[in-house]
Amino acid sequence: MNKDINDTKDFLQNISDYIHVFVRQNFPDGWVLLLQILFKFIFFIGIIYVVDFLFRLLINTVFRLFFDREKYPILKSVYAAKITNSISHLMALFVGSFSLESFFYRHPKSYDFLERLIALLLVIVVAKMLFRGLTAIRSYFVIKQDYYKIIALNAVSQTLKIFGIFITSVVAICVIFGISGSAIVGSLGAITAVIVLVFRDTILGFVTGIHVATSKNLKVGDWIGIPKYNLEGTIIDLNLLTTKIQNFDKTISTIPTYDFLTTEIKNLQVMSESNTRRIKKSIVFNINSFKFLNLEEVDRLSKINLITDYLQKKKDEIIKERLTIENSELVINGRQLTNIGVFRKYTYNYLKASEHIDQSGTLIVRQLENTPQGMPLEIYCFTNDSAWANYEVIMADIFDHLLVASKEFDLEIMQFNKI
Repeated sequence: MNKDINDTKDFLQNISDYIHVFVRQNFPDGWVLLLQILFKFIFFIGIIYVVDFLFRLLINTVFRLFFDREKYPILKSVYAAKITNSISHLMALFVGSFSLESFFYRHPKSYDFLERLIALLLVIVVAKMLFRGLTAIRSYFVIKQDYYKIIALNAVSQTLKIFGIFITSVVAICVIFGISGSAIVGSLGAITAVIVLVFRDTILGFVTGIHVATSKNLKVGDWIGIPKYNLEGTIIDLNLLTTKIQNFDKTISTIPTYDFLTTEIKNLQVMSESNTRRIKKSIVFNINSFKFLNLEEVDRLSKINLITDYLQKKKDEIIKERLTIENSELVINGRQLTNIGVFRKYTYNYLKASEHIDQSGTLIVRQLENTPQGMPLEIYCFTNDSAWANYEVIMADIFDHLLVASKEFDLEIMQFNKI
């Protein structure tokens, strides 16, 4: 093994000597040194390029044999992130470092310069390979469609990239100027507060990314609402510092990612995935239009199919009770029905009979607290279609019907004039 290494070094040294002698014999004395270094450098770079090309061709060919995305997701991710290219660059630089002394042993200054240059390139290539490794891990989870882990990885990878660039810069400075890394790192103690201030958003974004991933509250593609910013749309990008949201008017809003730690976020994606959407809307009635119903009015309303059975049962109960009470001719004595109460029952039965309402979800028709404008009657239910356009049509049809149907019950709907 040692013999082969020595033979290789002797071979490279002979090539260097040949270039050295050839230039000295064929070029003017004033250009000899410059051209010797230049030709040796060109040949040296050529060797590195050829080695890099051959290694890249070999490694990529092997990886292409396992290009099946489903069967070999790890290999696919490594190949897609171009880690194989970084490995080829490393091998080529190692060969260059090995052959450097043999080429430039006659030119010590050039040797020192190129030695530092190769060391610098090694630092950059290693850092690039590590960054590509993070990309490969992300690609793997994309193939596996594990979106919550992708969010965590985005926060971690971007944080590591920022600090990685910082560390790489420190190492690169040490290599270029030949100084100790501890001297640079030690000098940072005096500006720690400044660094913390500079990386404040980065640190908060990192914490937020981990929180979002572990809690599994949000992911790219989710439909969310943020009342603080009056935003509602779909997350199209969630990274370390910013989150992009595509609003329904096709505009793009960008907010700080760390806001997710302190801001109320409504995730509407669950509603979309379950194909249900809530209706929570009120009709405000004039309280002065409320009244007791006499038996003649009950008979008239009994012709409405949705409440026929209900009213007949209530009528029988009222008649039976009135046989035993004094002053039964007064409606207020004993049990009685009101037009608003019967309308509330009608509304409930109407929603129960609707094919567009999710009957397994909560369904409530309730009175809210009286206001100076009137008494709100709230409808609370869920449609069985979460598509926005369909939802609006369903809700409009329901309230169109109820607003008109309320006239049959002698109810007056309040209309508010703008001041």
